[in-house]
Amino acid sequence: MKEENIYVRWANENDAEELLKLNDAFNGVGTTMEDVKESLALSNELIALAVIEDQAVGFACAQYFKSFCYRGLQGEITEMYITEVARRRGLATLLIAFIEEELRERSVTSIKILTGQRNEMAIKTYEKSNYTRTEEVLLQKKL
Repeated sequence: MKEENIYVRWANENDAEELLKLNDAFNGVGTTMEDVKESLALSNELIALAVIEDQAVGFACAQYFKSFCYRGLQGEITEMYITEVARRRGLATLLIAFIEEELRERSVTSIKILTGQRNEMAIKTYEKSNYTRTEEVLLQKKL
């Protein structure tokens, strides 16, 4: 059996088309190529890309911030998606570790991840990476 070339790297402007396709499959929000390129160029968001054989098959996004409410920088992995055909190969774990290392280098002291209560596969992946469930409740409002 041939060993696949699997790796994670930071996304860049050249990845805009692939990111657009992946995000549309994940979120279906209908962003444009210009939106993706602008976000890559202007945002402080960290976007990691999972790749198999030079084909983008997933991504994860993270943000970090400083607040007077906390002693150190706080981080959040805000999005995580792996295409159906690429799942169960350890890519989500690779993406998490890749982002965690960058956040650690930027002096982030705590990272949170939000996912659906019924997304057991994702929860197991996060717990495998030593994240713990909390009793927090998410409340949301559209403006």
